[in-house]
Amino acid sequence: MAKKVLVVEDNELNLKLFCDLLRAHEYAAEPVRDGREAVARARDFMPDLIVMDIQLPHVSGFELIGQLKADLALRAIPIMAVTAYAGREDEERIRAAGADAYVSKPISLVRFVDAVAALL
Repeated sequence: MAKKVLVVEDNELNLKLFCDLLRAHEYAAEPVRDGREAVARARDFMPDLIVMDIQLPHVSGFELIGQLKADLALRAIPIMAVTAYAGREDEERIRAAGADAYVSKPISLVRFVDAVAALL
């Protein structure tokens, strides 16, 4: 059975790119455009990995990572942050929030796929 990946991304082009890339590598990708739906969708979908944009409208990726890690049913799911925040201190802050991996935008397709494979 294919590994399941929940993709939380508000940018339509990035969302399509990430989901298409995951599906091309035989993962089951579930898109989430609105971060306010991410935790509920994670509970329903029970993914093996969550790809999380950090800069989201309404709720930040930092907040969502905190909510996911505080949820007993979801806390063990690895989270890969994908963000335009590209400074060294940004990566440290994102990892300190609970992200298991970090990929900066614009993404390298190879690095993205490698990071997903490393977490699964």
